[in-house]
Amino acid sequence: MDWECCWNRVSVAMGECPNIHAGDEDLLFSQRRRILEKCCDCDRFKHDLACFRESGHPLAPVISLVHSEYQHQKTQIQSLVSFLDSKTLQVRFLHELGSVLQSSVDLDEVLSVALTAITAGKGFGMNRAFLLLVDRESSILKGHQAIGPLNSEEANSTWDEISRNDMDLQTLAQTFRRNKLTSERLKFQYILDRLTIPLDDTGHIMVRTLDSKAPLLVENAFNHPEVDPAIAHLLGVDTFLLMPLISRNRRVGMIIADNCITHRPITEGDMRSLETFTFPVAFAIERASLYERLQVELSRVTEASNKLRDQQELIVRMEKMALVGRITSSIAHSIRNPLMIIGGFARSILKSTPESDPKRDFIESIVGEARQLEGVLDEILNYSDSLYPTKDFWDANQLIETSIRDVHDLLVEKGCECRFERRDSLPLAYIDFKQVSYCVRTLIANDIDGQAGETITVQANEVEGAIRITIENKGHNIAQEELEALLTPFAITHDMGSGLGLALCKTMLEKQGIPLVVLASPDGGTTYSITLPTRKEEPS
Repeated sequence: MDWECCWNRVSVAMGECPNIHAGDEDLLFSQRRRILEKCCDCDRFKHDLACFRESGHPLAPVISLVHSEYQHQKTQIQSLVSFLDSKTLQVRFLHELGSVLQSSVDLDEVLSVALTAITAGKGFGMNRAFLLLVDRESSILKGHQAIGPLNSEEANSTWDEISRNDMDLQTLAQTFRRNKLTSERLKFQYILDRLTIPLDDTGHIMVRTLDSKAPLLVENAFNHPEVDPAIAHLLGVDTFLLMPLISRNRRVGMIIADNCITHRPITEGDMRSLETFTFPVAFAIERASLYERLQVELSRVTEASNKLRDQQELIVRMEKMALVGRITSSIAHSIRNPLMIIGGFARSILKSTPESDPKRDFIESIVGEARQLEGVLDEILNYSDSLYPTKDFWDANQLIETSIRDVHDLLVEKGCECRFERRDSLPLAYIDFKQVSYCVRTLIANDIDGQAGETITVQANEVEGAIRITIENKGHNIAQEELEALLTPFAITHDMGSGLGLALCKTMLEKQGIPLVVLASPDGGTTYSITLPTRKEEPS
């Protein structure tokens, strides 16, 4: 066969060439491309070329050399293209990874992205990864998070799901964070709890790797002289990669990666790729951790600022109330002495005045009004004393029984009954006994003021770790608006007159952090409720 025969081989039409198919029509119009892309690899061409060499033609060795060199160059170019494609994907992946890591200050998001990148097929393709973080306060390297399958079945299921959904890195990381972050940590909790290494244990292979700031591929771990057998058995693999996380020469943590399922060898290229990856991860973890600590400190500062503002407002209120207390106390003492003289003389005259004396009614009126004024003065002085409660633990039953005894004469005078059943199972209440007993006494007296023949029910129950005292009078009808008006000092109502009673009780109880609730039932009756604490409040 001569050279013209070979040339005819490369000049055939598409229907005559087995290597030219539908879609390759453009090759019919470019002989150069057809020869380079199809003919040089054609078996017929190679057969003709062999025949041409055997013909002894002077150009046969040259043509064979050119063809051989072309094939070699083509193979190298294809390898280079494959390498460049791989590097393009890697650069695109690292760019996507870097964009997420640079923009996030959420530690869980950073960890999700980092661990997903290590184990994803589109990433570094490792089977399993453990993340250990440095605890600077305790000076330890401690297991924090892990990702990966426990067995082949779980691995195949996970990989099939990822392959079907065809998700990018960010979507994979978001899905992992949303659905698997906590479950993966719990799944590997047994291992994570045991991956705790003191940083001063410089003989430990992980501490040495962290201090060296360079990755380490550990092979034959079960027989490695520098590997603790407990660590090797804990991980359950013979080969794993230690990747230290270093940010600005500060130790952040470590990544342990392995191929526990596929047992694919970890290459030098894997190690170098992961080493490049660890720099932005370490920086992102440190930044997210700092941001997290900053948020905690900011919350503490905000809380302290709010407490300081509350304290300042309390001081201002206390100064105002102290001024009011001094004024009211001064006025009360100035009035009390002449009032006591008037009341005392009136009571003395009343005793010596016979029932038939027409002046007796006037004297009784003077005695009654003097007694009422003395009661108002007592309330004013009690208001001054209510500014600074003295609290201790007291029996709620004793509190209520003492208050009822104090108003017994008033109950008898009005023909009223007060019912109370002791409950010895109640815990002790942390209160100012004097002030709270005054309040209970005042609320009972307030319920029978102007009433006759009524029944007042007092109950004490434990509710959510506190003691709730309720004072109920179903026969005392008053509007809710008038009840609430009585919480204002010197308020006047049609049914209950005027005074400081309920307002003073509210002030006293508020000083001790005890809520006072007053309710008027639509069906008639009034209910007072106070809730006593059973625990001493923690100091601010």
